[in-house]
Amino acid sequence: MKNCEMKLNGNILTITVDISKEFGVSSSGKSIIIGSTEGNVSIPEKDDIKIGLNVYRKA
Repeated sequence: MKNCEMKLNGNILTITVDISKEFGVSSSGKSIIIGSTEGNVSIPEKDDIKIGLNVYRKA
């Protein structure tokens, strides 16, 4: 994962992304990557629940 932190507190999933960071231009060149799970990943402590997250802005 890039710049993404997940915490599970009971039934509440909290996702933290530092929007001041950048990881370069996307492969299409249309956006700047800020954070990503880089595909679908399991949330903490729950292998049967998945999340896919992309945070970006226009290039």
